[in-house]
Amino acid sequence: MKFNRTSAFLTATAVAATGLLLSMPAWAQEAAEAAEESASSGGTSFLSVVFDGTAMDLIVWLMIFLTSLATLALIIDSCVCIRAVKIMPADLIETVKNSLAEGDLGAAMEACEATPGPLSNILMSGFNSITEGYDVVLDSVSSQASIETEKLMQRVNYLNLCGQLAPMFGLMGTVTGMVSAFGSLGTVKGAAQTAALAQSISSALYTTAVGLFIAVPAILGFTFIKNNASKIILMMEAMTYELINTLKNSEVKEQ
Repeated sequence: MKFNRTSAFLTATAVAATGLLLSMPAWAQEAAEAAEESASSGGTSFLSVVFDGTAMDLIVWLMIFLTSLATLALIIDSCVCIRAVKIMPADLIETVKNSLAEGDLGAAMEACEATPGPLSNILMSGFNSITEGYDVVLDSVSSQASIETEKLMQRVNYLNLCGQLAPMFGLMGTVTGMVSAFGSLGTVKGAAQTAALAQSISSALYTTAVGLFIAVPAILGFTFIKNNASKIILMMEAMTYELINTLKNSEVKEQ
């Protein structure tokens, strides 16, 4: 079974590679025509670089644009959602603190249920284990805190992924563009050959430039948002243990 899967994978890879190689001349011909037209017109606009390339170029540009949209969406989402006032609502903390000080566990649980979020989930895991002892409560809180931390950091890590993918897509576009550019040497003759080659190489380098332009804010955003998330996580864990510690020597009554 393992041998069959390996053979199927190698066959599929060989077919894909063969198709890619066979399509290279067509890409080169398309690039040559576009480059010659751009050279004769005296310049190349960004829109013509994007839409006048080969099919492979369009796919690469689509991946770059999708990565840029994902980067923007993730930065906005992280800035809106990963905030101390949203993860650690002051009203929830005050209500739970007062309820636990009075030994009213039921009111504290109702407050957590009314305000869902990471802090509420951590506190509820501890409240649900209150009958099993303080040590079990701490273990439950620690386990749930790790889960909530992982959930919070996942959305931040996606931003890091976009920062790594953008320059890779840009490099892919440059490599395929260079292949097409040098392939055009065999189809363009005379004085237009040098101009067409230079124009094709210039167009191919656009993808790398745009990919880096996307990667820089993605990596910067990832760094700042990750640091902010780590700070909030530490504050949340400290606040959770502070609230749970009031249970240790308090007489708790459930409603």
